[in-house]
Formats: sequence, C-alpha cells, structure tokens
Amino acid sequence: MADHCDTVTVTLYEDGSASIEDNGRGIPVDMHESGKPACEVIMCVLHAGGKFDQNSYKVSGGLHGVGVSVVNALSEELILQIKRDGKLYQQTFSRGDPTSGLEILGEAENTGTKIRFKPDPQVFTNNIEFHFELLAGRLREQAFLNKGLKVFIKDERSGKSKDFFYEDGIREFVQHLNKNNSTLNKEPMTIVGSKPMHNKGPECSVDIAIQWNDSYQEHVFCFTNNIKNNDGGAHLAGFRAALTRTMNAYIGRVYQKQVEKTTFSGEDMREGLTAVVAIKLPDPKFSSQTKDKLVSSEVKGVVESLVSEQLTMWLDEHPTESKLVCQKIIEAARAREAARKAREITRRKGVLDGMGLPGKLADCQEKDPKACEIFIVEGDSAGGSAKNGRDRKSQAILPLRGKILNVEKARFDKMLSSQEITTLITALGTGIGPDEFNASKVRYHKIVLMTDADVDGSHIRTLLLTFFYRQMRELVERGYLYIAQPPLYKVQKGKKETYLKDDEALEDFLVHNMLDTIELHTDKGKIGTEDLQKAITNLYAYQRLLERIRKRQDPDVVDALVRAVGVESLEVDQAKLEKHLKLHAPEVLPISIERAEDETSVFSLHNGAPVKTSVNETWLKSVELRELKKHAENIALLGYGPYRIVKSTDTEEVKTIFELVDSLDHIARKGQTIQRYKGLGEMNPSQLWETTMDPEHRTFLQVKIEDTVEADEAFSGLMGDEVQPRKDFIEEAALDVVNLDI
Repeated sequence: MADHCDTVTVTLYEDGSASIEDNGRGIPVDMHESGKPACEVIMCVLHAGGKFDQNSYKVSGGLHGVGVSVVNALSEELILQIKRDGKLYQQTFSRGDPTSGLEILGEAENTGTKIRFKPDPQVFTNNIEFHFELLAGRLREQAFLNKGLKVFIKDERSGKSKDFFYEDGIREFVQHLNKNNSTLNKEPMTIVGSKPMHNKGPECSVDIAIQWNDSYQEHVFCFTNNIKNNDGGAHLAGFRAALTRTMNAYIGRVYQKQVEKTTFSGEDMREGLTAVVAIKLPDPKFSSQTKDKLVSSEVKGVVESLVSEQLTMWLDEHPTESKLVCQKIIEAARAREAARKAREITRRKGVLDGMGLPGKLADCQEKDPKACEIFIVEGDSAGGSAKNGRDRKSQAILPLRGKILNVEKARFDKMLSSQEITTLITALGTGIGPDEFNASKVRYHKIVLMTDADVDGSHIRTLLLTFFYRQMRELVERGYLYIAQPPLYKVQKGKKETYLKDDEALEDFLVHNMLDTIELHTDKGKIGTEDLQKAITNLYAYQRLLERIRKRQDPDVVDALVRAVGVESLEVDQAKLEKHLKLHAPEVLPISIERAEDETSVFSLHNGAPVKTSVNETWLKSVELRELKKHAENIALLGYGPYRIVKSTDTEEVKTIFELVDSLDHIARKGQTIQRYKGLGEMNPSQLWETTMDPEHRTFLQVKIEDTVEADEAFSGLMGDEVQPRKDFIEEAALDVVNLDI
C-alpha cells in the first residue's frame, strides 16, 4: 500500500512450518534506544509497530505492532531473515524469546524480509495444519485489492502452487465473483476518485467496481485499507443510498411510461448486483477490534457523491447495458409485488402469520427461545421416532417431506409457493424477506438439521443450508444452526449397547476390544501395546483406502508400490514390486511394466484378465497417495510377517498383515452383534434419543461462515443455474474426494 513491495511469496513446508517473504524495505536493524536491535523489539514487544508515527504510513490496516509479536510468541521456532543495506541479517526466536543475536550471514543484492515460523504444539494441541485453499483464497483477495502486486503460494507437502497478479485490481475481483453467473454489463463499471472528508481535512480515496448478473442474490463486499468489513458501515451506506437514488432517477426519466404505477426500493436495485467497495483513508474508525464495521461517518458523503456522479455518467454512456440493468430492476420490483401478494394470500390461509403453527410441527412446551431446540427431520418415519423419543419440554420436531426447493435458482415469489418452505418459515417465526425478517423473533436458539447419513440426506442438508444462508443468514451468524451427528453403528454384547458414529469409530472400538485379549509376537519379539494400537488403527484405515480404489486400480499393486517401492517418481523398481507381491498377493503375478513419457503402467492379473495400475504425476501429487504413505509409515511398526497371535487359550500364526488384520478383526467381533443403520427411521424412539438428541451424549456440528467470499462462490457455483462451474469443481476436486457414492 505504501509502494515499497510488489512481490510476496508464501511457502508451506512438509515439517509443518510456513514462511512469508517480501521484497519490501526490510525490517529495520538499527539499534533501538533499549539497547536491542529494532527488529528484535518489533518481534518481541507488543505495540512496537509503525502506525503510531503518522509519517511512516499514509494509510494502513494493521501495524499496531501486535500481530507478528503474537505469531512469534506462539511459534516453537521462528527464523527472521532481513535483506537491507547490502547485507543479509538473521535472528532466531523460540516461543517469543530470542535464541540468537542479530547475525550478518553475508552480502545481499536486494531488500526484503523473510519470516519462517512453526506453530507451537504445546499451545495448539489439535491438528496443526495450514490449509492451502483457505490461505490461497485470502491471498487472492489481497492481490485483487492491491493491483499490480504479485502473490505466490507454494505447498511443498502436496506440490500445489498458485500465483496471483491482477493489473485491473477490483474489476477483476468482481469478474471472479461473477464467474459462475451470466452478467448483464459484460465489463464491470468502475468508480474511482478521492475527495477530502471535510474542509482542508485528509482525503478519502474510493475504488468501486459494479456488475449485475442474472441471479437473485446481492453480493457487496466492503474493504477499508484492505481490511474486510463484514458488516459494511459508512461506505456501504453511502454506496447504497447513491445507487438507489441514481437508478430511481434514471428509470423515472428514461422509462417513465413503463413504470408509472411502479415504486422501486433499494432491494430491487441490488438484485443480482455484485460490487466491491474499497476505500483508503488515514486513521479509520471501526465499531470493534475485529474491524467488521466502519464508523467513520465522513466517508458516507464522499462515497455517495462519487457514486452519484460517475454512475449517472455511465448510464448515459452505455445505453444497451443500462437497458438490461433497468429491465432487471423493473422485473425485480414486479416480483417483489407478486411476493407481497403471495405472502398476503398465505396469511389469509393462516400460514406465515405466526398464530397458527403448521400441523406437522410437534412443538415444545418451553416458551423461552434460549431453552428451545427444533429438529428439522428428513421424512415422516424419522419424524415419528423423533416425536416419540424427544424431551417434550424443550425439543420441537418438524418433519419435511423430500427435497425442498433450491432457493438459489428461485425468485422470492416462487419460493413462497413451496409448501415445505412456508412450513419451515412459520415454525421458526422470524418472518421472511428483507422487510420482515427479524432474527430476534426466532422461536428456537438451536435449529438442528437431522438427516440420514446417505447421499439423499446430504442433498437435503445442502438444500436446507442454501435456504438458511440465502434467506436467514443472520441465524447462521448468531450460531443458531447445527447439524446432528447420528451414529452409523450399534454394537451389542449381552445387555450392553454402544453407538458408534462412523467406520473410524467402529475400527477404534474393535482395536481397543482386541488389545484386551491378545498379544502379538514377531521373530523380533513381542510388539508393545502402544505400537500395536497405532499400527492396527492405521492398518484398518490403509485397508479402507485400498478398497476404495479397487474400481480403477489393483489394490495389491498399489500396496506393493507404497510399502515396498516407496513410489516417489515414475521410476518403478520391478524387482521390489515382484518380491512384495510374491509374499502378499502371488495370485496377481506375473506382472509387466510399460513406460511412457508421462506415465508408468503396471499390468497385473485378476482371474486371468490384465488389470492396469497407472503411476503418473497427477497420482503422485494426490491426497490419496499421501494418505496411503502416512498410514504405511505407522504399519511399518509391525515389520514383515510371519506374526504369532497369542490368546488366553491358544496361538494362531499368520503370514501377512492383511491376514493379520482379518484374524484380529474376527477376534474383536466375537460375541458382538454389530448393526449398521441405513437411516434415522430404522432407530426406535429411545435409540434416537440416546444417540442423537440427548444433550448429555449427542454430538452436534455448529454451522459457521468463515469466509463470505468463498461461501458465496460455493453456493452460486454448486447450487446455481450454470452447469459449467459444477463440472469444473468435480474435475478439480476429483483427486481429493474422500467419500464418493457411485
């Protein structure tokens, strides 16, 4: 933002660390008045940033001097490298304290800073993994907002990389947001300018890009000094006021006869609108530390004035595109009027008025919304079990029949004609639509989506999530929306019953069950309990992954490639492959190998027919192979066979790990009755209560919106009218898919 850096590189390393490198001025290395180098003060002392000296940065986002100090404090190890004054400096830190002084490593031609840090496992006790896609999305956003900035991200764990460079800045941002929609004005219109916020005061610079599309959703994203303001603020208020006033005046002037009896609202102007409003100003004021809302009131007048002037000019200079936009607005106004009439009709029928609740809703006795829960259940059979098993005091049940309307593709009036959706709106009591929706009137502070653990259940859940995100987003933002986690298995031994969520939970249960009854010996002696538990758990997961690829590759050959060859490249060692297969799967021999420029093919035999297993660059970079290798490392704790299983009464010997897991699985399952549930309707009321609805034992997933840009992209791409984005998504995600139902 201060024109000192044009390239930023982010790298994610295999050891769990990450680095950020830039070609800016380099952090200062001069001695501070405290007797320490300035860079050490910046890294270790809070509030040692450059923002408080008004001459250092004209406009800035962070720079309070807190962020990097906190990263340092929460890092097991941090290495700081600075290129400045023709020299390369380095200093190392651990958990916020220096572990070395500032050293000169040598000469340096350019300037810049590189920080490599590894999150501290003593602080972050859960899975510490950097998410490539999440970071790439954030970096893309920064590249859009700073036109001309080159941003690179590399992931050495998977080989993925992306680079972002946008000469047109937020114009390209709007085009990116609209890539899944058909647009009305092919080129986004831009509003660029700056004005003083008051007499002789500092200037506020404004950069806005606007494009309408044929969808029914509004997407406006606001930024102040590159900080996203999720709740908008003064700049959003100025933009909306000017847009409504200018479009109203233009339509009244050009389409006077068509719209004589039509009244327009701001909502009509913004149907299908995608816009990015980015402003830069010194010393912005926000409503909170999270900077979600800009409250610098002077900004509103600046934005309003610039939008009015330049939007009027654009409408006059682009008559064809202006006509398409105006027709869209006129249609939106008519649809809004139709929706109002539809709402009145449904009210007259006793729906949506909040007085007569829908007949299929089994309501709870409690009236305080904070203590109330509603379970939205798939189908009448599951609804019946839930109604009989619930706590009537605080739990309401609403069964829905089949798949609800996809609101991403439907206009408001069509949505209100859907019986299932009006039932849902009435049950929640919030009203619907921009004029009437009121989140504070919701009758339940826990809204739980409870669907079957199959493809249809996932589809119904996705349609419901689309409805809540598009029509009742505030309920999601308040944390009221949850997804139930019903179990997939029931294990019974005698009178004792255990419910297990999924295959992994079942495997974990079986592993613990078998460890109590057996010892495992190899030629090198007894395997310790901890190593055995770890190896067998990974062996189950490894076997499950191999089974999943059976339709497209030979799992025995893949096993040999992973455990014997340790496949890293297109080069495949045939001798190692054959040696492993001779011991573990002799029935697939003989094998033959064909090598091409970009692929190595291994042909094995199954029932006399050749089966091809391909080793190519795509597979070598896949999540699938990475997972197989990770599990194989832990399986190696078992060594190679033969294995001797010692039980209390006898001893059994097996040759291979797959024979071993089959024998151990048989031992673990002995005396247990394992039932797999296909749907909620198969559970009786008491089972559904114990497993999914009892607050003492149930597990819920809370639905949150982490990134509105990514969320909008996902809903418009996967649930919208355009087919191509869905096809592109399937192709991009093909290698990362974990649960595919064919």
